[in-house]
Amino acid sequence: MARERIRLLIKGVVQGVGFRPFVYQLAQRHDVSGFVLNTGEGVVVEAEGELKDLERFRHALKPEAPPRAVIESISPRIMHVQGDAGFVIQPSLAQPDEFQLVSPDIATCDDCAAEVFDPADRRWRYPFTNCTNCGPRFTIIEDMPYDRPKTTMNKFEMCSDCQREYDDPNNRRFHAQPNACPVCGPRLSFVGRRPQDQTTADQQTVNLEGEEALAAAVEMLQAGQIVAIKGLGGFQLACDAGNEDAVKRLRDKKHRYGKPLAVMTETIKEAAEICFINAAEQELLESPERPIVLLRRRPKDVVAPNIAPGNNYIGIMLPYTPLHQLLLRDTGLILVMTSGNISEEPIAAENTEGLRRLEHVADGWLLHDRDIYSRYDDPVVRIVEGHRVMIRRARGYAPYPVHLTFKAKKEVLAVGGELKSTFCLLKEGYGFVSQHIGDMENVETFEHFERTLELYKRLFRINPEVVACDMHPDYFSSKFARDLKAPRLVEVQHHHAHIVSCAVENGWRDQVIGVAFDGTGYGTDGTIWGGEFLLADWAGFERAAHLKQIRLPGGEAAVEKPYRTALSYLLSTYGDAYADLGLDFLSRLDPVETEILERQVATGLLSPLTSSAGRLFDAVSSLIGVRDAIEFEGQAAIELEMQSDEAEHGRYEFDYIAAPGQPTVINTDPLIKGIVNDLLKCVPAAVIGAKFQATVADIIVATCGRLREATGVRTVALSGGVFQNATLYARVIKGLKKQDFRLLLHKELPVNDGGISLGQAVVAHTLAAT
Repeated sequence: MARERIRLLIKGVVQGVGFRPFVYQLAQRHDVSGFVLNTGEGVVVEAEGELKDLERFRHALKPEAPPRAVIESISPRIMHVQGDAGFVIQPSLAQPDEFQLVSPDIATCDDCAAEVFDPADRRWRYPFTNCTNCGPRFTIIEDMPYDRPKTTMNKFEMCSDCQREYDDPNNRRFHAQPNACPVCGPRLSFVGRRPQDQTTADQQTVNLEGEEALAAAVEMLQAGQIVAIKGLGGFQLACDAGNEDAVKRLRDKKHRYGKPLAVMTETIKEAAEICFINAAEQELLESPERPIVLLRRRPKDVVAPNIAPGNNYIGIMLPYTPLHQLLLRDTGLILVMTSGNISEEPIAAENTEGLRRLEHVADGWLLHDRDIYSRYDDPVVRIVEGHRVMIRRARGYAPYPVHLTFKAKKEVLAVGGELKSTFCLLKEGYGFVSQHIGDMENVETFEHFERTLELYKRLFRINPEVVACDMHPDYFSSKFARDLKAPRLVEVQHHHAHIVSCAVENGWRDQVIGVAFDGTGYGTDGTIWGGEFLLADWAGFERAAHLKQIRLPGGEAAVEKPYRTALSYLLSTYGDAYADLGLDFLSRLDPVETEILERQVATGLLSPLTSSAGRLFDAVSSLIGVRDAIEFEGQAAIELEMQSDEAEHGRYEFDYIAAPGQPTVINTDPLIKGIVNDLLKCVPAAVIGAKFQATVADIIVATCGRLREATGVRTVALSGGVFQNATLYARVIKGLKKQDFRLLLHKELPVNDGGISLGQAVVAHTLAAT
């Protein structure tokens, strides 16, 4: 029968996931000749054979692809028959101007894990075991195409056994770029003092390698010490999660006071002893991404209570590297596994950096000699009402892009916000949102931002023509954007970016009722917004309604001291008569400071106006005696949620203030008065907290109803850090669904400021295209 030949350009995540050997084996099975190779724009296949064989071959590519491959498009083209005798895998072809998607790092697969614990296998207890289905990817890539010379594995020359695997198309390690074994690959080392040497007069630092290094780390963890472990994307700080003293030492040394710590368990069974786990949560825990999943803790503490003080949830993850598996198996412990940094700094990545920056934190360092090219935190996720809520997007998820419903006409860079920073690059049909960078409050984080941005630009061949930033005049990211002197700079209002980000994730271009509830966002009127209802599309927005504004005495100082915001709410609601209410809250205030705060509120001195929902939560938390001053962002609101009585269904009142041509104001005076009346009746804080959260949910649902009636818009997008409150988020989702709204929720990006860079980019692209 006549032979035919086709050329296929396959785009997606098709490099570093075993795709070429899969194509090779598929061709063998269907009696197809030709070749497959990696190029700068994707995988190219030229296949020749009888028509029926070609059709079977082509139609099997997508459904039978390797588990971590993501095929986004297959573009066919008819070619002239060349009479190839067999099918071969050709060397990669670099194309400087073309790009392709990059795989995130992947948790250890079952096959590799089995080898690690098989005494008869040559990779027995080897901490860097991997294959084409698992292991490091993004963290070791310097440039594309994804070949070993362009990764940090280039300094490790493969032994004959590894080379044989690497060259064999029928082996699952065929062209696995991080392929290695104990003979030729990366090695562990340990620096520190063994536990038995900790109390001696001459504390000698030991340097160990291989199994001795691992044994020293295990011994140290079992003795209640803190070990800095170099992992996939940077250092992690580990200690015995059941040892309260060890956890306290870690908190003190890391300067992480109060904020929950993540733990790692060897098995799902161990995790289920600590927390309740439903099917969706188990699926997340066991997924190849292996995120930290926020789970409701069981009444009986299996881990130290100070793992997550004042919190009903614990972040748990399962091991995602052989090194983690070995540590957990050998120690027999549940381990705290938290970012290797001092609070608010980026995660340490390289050996010398880890030794220097964690000098006063760790007792020992478990190192290795495989370099990390891009640092990578652990992702944090939770399930609310069956929906995945991304808290921190990092390892396992980035740099996989958000798919756009349009092709970008111009390449765009959006630099995100100030806290939980990410950036976004638009190219063609993709929004490349970076991994979590951190809070742009120090030089180290800003340098991490710049290095990561340069990597993304190089990997995805992007040279931005348009730059977008937040409207806030003092954000580091916005100053950076302005200094770039791009041909076009677009400043995007913070909450507009939130809403557009959510809409874009859902492929929604039309106008929405956008509910943006967070702590801080610079408004178009120069005040601080944060309790916003916007009528928005990609090109613009109208501020339709917002929470009543109050003064924020001391500005940022009020964020750290919620009692200041609580006092401002009392002054706004009662005026000077607040002092006669007889509240216990007032007895906790310093009279001299109170007088100063009153004057600030009255004059507006260093007291900006705010409509922030985050500050309303802070104020109520302080009023009812939950938290007057915070140790980390959001602590007052989190503890209010955790201490609320889930069985309580009461509510408070609220009303609206409408003026022609002005946004509707949601008047919180009745709400504050209801809380004060309950306090005077000695109603428990748990009941008040529950009634307050139910009222905020009612405000959102009712206000969306008013706006639908006025405009006919029936699609609602929810975004902003306040929706990290699972109790509130669940109530709002249920309430809006009951009222038959079309609901848009974040799917891939964080609901907090980690998601706004996508919205900034799309707004800027929309405006630049007009």
